[in-house]
This record gives sequence, structure tokens and C-alpha cells, in this order.
Amino acid sequence: MGDGVFEGGWWVDERCTNCDIARQLAPGLIGEVDGRSVVLRQPRGRSEVRQLNAAAHACPTRSIRPPSGRLGAAPDPFPMALDDTVHLCGHNSPHTAGANSYLLRRPDGTAMMVDTPRWSTSLAARHEALGPVTDVLLTHRDHAAHGRRYADHFGARLWIHEGDLDAAPDADQVLRGTDPTEIAEGVTAFPLPGHTRGSVLYLADERYCFSGDSFYWSRTTADIEVVESVTWYSIEELAASLARTVDRLRFEWLLPGHGDRRRLPPDDMAQRLHRLTARTRQLRPRPVDFTAVRW
Repeated sequence: MGDGVFEGGWWVDERCTNCDIARQLAPGLIGEVDGRSVVLRQPRGRSEVRQLNAAAHACPTRSIRPPSGRLGAAPDPFPMALDDTVHLCGHNSPHTAGANSYLLRRPDGTAMMVDTPRWSTSLAARHEALGPVTDVLLTHRDHAAHGRRYADHFGARLWIHEGDLDAAPDADQVLRGTDPTEIAEGVTAFPLPGHTRGSVLYLADERYCFSGDSFYWSRTTADIEVVESVTWYSIEELAASLARTVDRLRFEWLLPGHGDRRRLPPDDMAQRLHRLTARTRQLRPRPVDFTAVRW
């Protein structure tokens, strides 16, 4: 029973969209049944209560409900450190399809935000407390909803690729073409058209890969996968993007917008990416089907 704390009465309401966020943060406590998340068992111990609070504060529909029925501010863990450089922002937004977002801290004390959580001034203040945010990096159009608002609040530059510029036409910095661009010391943007025309991957310090929706870690296959069933632009272009880019990518943290995160030795990641590139070459266009995602 751990430290003796048992808190019953957690549940998932009918607004769940099966985005997988809660299952990432509370594995074993929340699972998928009939195309939606459910509480598999009640928490035992403070650690498991913390996991459920993280899931509840990240859920874009606020469907993870505590025993009281209402979330309190005190147990909100976000921004939550993944290590000494990257924080998970939590508070995923329904306007970005519930995408994960991240805060990347830099050696000079500043930070960059990769995609964004839902907008609120109190959330912005939480992130500013970790250091001045100089840049908001959008990975693609689906995650652009709150970019301008966060950038304006922080006094930061908003980045997007020209292929998705209509989703953020007032961006301050526009990435062009398919060549990689160093946007700050240690941070490089790799255009990766495929999921959308303007999808971008951001690589930091040869350790962190912010992949947007281009690829992710699947718990189902225990490997890196592309979201082949939700490709808005072209699966063939995604295959070409991976082939063009794969030899330039070296990292240990895979940090996607949708799908799970994973940390592995860089050589292991590189081998998996090469195999993914070969698999993606064999894929052909298919109708969009959210229910077919292999979480």
C-alpha cells in the first residue's frame, strides 16, 4: 500500500476524446476501453495520487475527475520537469487537439516554448517563473492556436514554416524550404513536410527531439512510429522528409505533440529512426482515421 494513502472515487467523464494524454501520465491507473480512457483502479499511495493529478491537469477536456469532482490548484504539477532542461507544460488545449507542449530551458537562463498549452495568464506566469521565454516554436498548423497570444505575452518571437503560414500569418519568423536552420545556439529547425505541408522538427543540444506530429513513441508497438492514419498532407512526402533528414538527427529524448515520450541511448534512437524511414517508404495514402492510431 506504499505510504498508506488511499484515495478512491477518481473517474473519467463522457467528454473524453481518447487523446491518450492521461494514459501517458498515469500508466496502469488509466487505460483505454472501447475507444476512451477509463480509471482502471484507484490510486494507492501519494505517488499514484500525484500521477492522477498530473493526468487531470493535462487532460484537454478536463475529463479526469477527482473524488471531489473539482480540480484544485494546489496539486497542479505543471510545468513538470522531465530533466534539468525540459519541462512538460501540461494543461493541453482542446484547440490544439490536446497536443503536448514543452518548455526548453537554455544555458543563459532563458527558455523556448515548443507548441503551447491552453492559454491563461496564470499559466504564462508559471512558465515565466522558470526564465524569460524568448521564442515560441510551432511545429505545424494544428498546434498554432495560442502561439500568438503566448508570444505577445512573453515578448517572444513566434516561429512557423511557410507551408503552414496561413495558420499563423502574423508569425515573426518564417522558416522556408527544406534545409535545416539554426535558430539559436544549439537549436536547429528541420522542415519535415508530410503530416502537414509545413511540419517542423526542432532538435536541441543533440539530446532533445521535438517531433510535433511527424513521429512519436508508440506503447503498442514499443517503437517509434508515424501517425500514418492521420496524415493531412502526404505520407509519401513524409517518407521523403525522413530519408532526407534521418542521418542528421541524433538525440536521446523523443518529445512529440501526440503520442508518448521516450528516452533511449542515441545509437538506439538512430537505429530505430532508420528502420522507421524504411517502413514509411512502404506506406501509401489512406483515409484519415483517428481510431486507428496505435497509441
